[in-house]
Amino acid sequence: MVKPVTTHAEQLVALRKIEGQVRGLQKMIEEGRYCVDILTQIHSVGGAIRRVENEVFRKHLEMCVAGAIESRSGVESKKKVDEVIDLIMRFKKG
Repeated sequence: MVKPVTTHAEQLVALRKIEGQVRGLQKMIEEGRYCVDILTQIHSVGGAIRRVENEVFRKHLEMCVAGAIESRSGVESKKKVDEVIDLIMRFKKG
């Protein structure tokens, strides 16, 4: 099943939740909480960030890239495809 593209507003909601998680992490560290608990929360934050990243990328592909291809503008299509290839190559380095 293909997940529907989320809106930027929905992505902002997710980012605000992540912001709260990060504040919670700061508090955990200030309180000297157990390292395993801190690491577990860090992993959770990382997963949440990756989910937002995936949704922004999906939205870009389904809206921006598909739109350029559907416009039948060879220049715009190539520009968007090159942009996606550059993103993928940059992400592979990280």
